[in-house]
Amino acid sequence: MTEAARRNHRLGLLLVVAAALCWSTSGVFIRSISADLMTMLFWRGLFSGGSVFLLYFLMEGRNGFAILRGLRWPAFAVMVFSATGMITGIGSMRFTGVADAMVIYATVPFMTAGLAYLFIGERPSRSTMTASVLALAGVGIMLWGQPLGGSLFGQFLAFLMTLSMASFTVIMRRHQDVAMLPAMAASGLLCAFFCVWFAAPLSVSAGDFGKIALFGIAQNAAGLAFYTFGSKRVPAAEATLLGALEVPLTPLWVFLLIGETPAPQTMAGGVVVLVALFGHIVLQFRGSRSHGGEPLEVAP
Repeated sequence: MTEAARRNHRLGLLLVVAAALCWSTSGVFIRSISADLMTMLFWRGLFSGGSVFLLYFLMEGRNGFAILRGLRWPAFAVMVFSATGMITGIGSMRFTGVADAMVIYATVPFMTAGLAYLFIGERPSRSTMTASVLALAGVGIMLWGQPLGGSLFGQFLAFLMTLSMASFTVIMRRHQDVAMLPAMAASGLLCAFFCVWFAAPLSVSAGDFGKIALFGIAQNAAGLAFYTFGSKRVPAAEATLLGALEVPLTPLWVFLLIGETPAPQTMAGGVVVLVALFGHIVLQFRGSRSHGGEPLEVAP
């Protein structure tokens, strides 16, 4: 593997981690915004979709419209899967317990690995699978003592959220030649279209409106952009594994910025997840230098 390919993989790792860092700020925004959930998500979707489209046209210029006209089915599939993940993620928290939803979501690297192997012949490295197991154990520690057994409907929504993220990650990895940034932008607008029927858009205060705008741009749009650029550069299972950094970081930012103290098991489990994921990143950086190859295994 060439040095350019190794640099490309390392850049992908950093971009996916940046996406997880952006997404992990969601708890701070949700705690500080008083608007109802659907109204907040409607405006967040508009700001997110609009800002990602703005980034897309700044990058592509006049050629942007021609690219949009030539988009193929992978981009539309990514749009639908991404929007589905946003919507079902909302629903899973509403119809089942947070613990149920998080346990199901923590399986996303394994689901991604299965889909990637079946559809594109990509095998995850041992490091990715080992870190995924450790991260899943850490999530289990975080949720120790929390009630499980929420509604089957809510658990089904959490499963759809996990399947959606795994699916659009594999599609973006397989179709690296297709422009996916507009698909991510459209997914935010599609989510807003769904939420508007349950929202009261004009009820938002000026203070909340500014926070929601920041929520849409800094948390969701930036995260989608980083993930779009990063997930093409790393194996699919590795991308979703690193995306799981948001799980332990979300309560950390709430603690640091709002003062909401997490339970001891949340902190202990979060440390396990962080050690697993950052240990994986360090191993990948060292491995790409010493062995001269990208840690991507493809089935023969």
